[in-house]
Amino acid sequence: MGESARPVAKKYVLFDVDGTLIDAVDNQRRVWRVWAERYGLDPDEVYQVALRTRPMETFAQIFPDRDPRECLAALHELEDEDVRSGVYTAFSGASEVLGALPSRAWALVTSNYEHRVRGRFARTGLPVPDVIVDAASVEEGKPSPVPYLLAAKRLGAEPEDCLVIEDAPSGVQSGLRAGMTVWGVNASVAVDGVHRHFGSLRAAVVDILAFASGTHPHQQEGSTPAK
Repeated sequence: MGESARPVAKKYVLFDVDGTLIDAVDNQRRVWRVWAERYGLDPDEVYQVALRTRPMETFAQIFPDRDPRECLAALHELEDEDVRSGVYTAFSGASEVLGALPSRAWALVTSNYEHRVRGRFARTGLPVPDVIVDAASVEEGKPSPVPYLLAAKRLGAEPEDCLVIEDAPSGVQSGLRAGMTVWGVNASVAVDGVHRHFGSLRAAVVDILAFASGTHPHQQEGSTPAK
């Protein structure tokens, strides 16, 4: 069989959600503000800690004398209410790129919970894939490789055939540790380790679809990130 006639290996795209496909920064800030005010804490101080830590770590740092399970239950209540009543915006390019991918060629890998993701996607009109790996799916979250490896397994994909689209350092590290190609989006400066960097999701759409079709040249780890 000639070189040009060889079949191209199937490729898969694994997307983070918040900050990558959906702009939820204002929602997260509002939820944490309401939560902080409920407990008489400074909303700005709480949010700055929450940006760097997971919820249980946030509670331990800012409210060590309070039952963390109670704190988490209150936070979940506010987050669920925000999904029902908050205003959400999909990043430009999200609808286009997700709509062009076959349902079994992509997945969502999120540190949030599936019911909230589905609620946000319903509010923004984005299609939902067959595979969603959420916080309840794994014991180890990002930056562990476990979430992305589980998504690949559920898709029947090999890690080397997967492209991860992320916006945050913990997600980038998760994808890299899983042995996948990782591209960063929606940031002015490239996250350390990404194989390519795009200032926006919109700017990456053509290249993502090219990767998924098998026509994009593979970017090895350590290659120069795109400007």
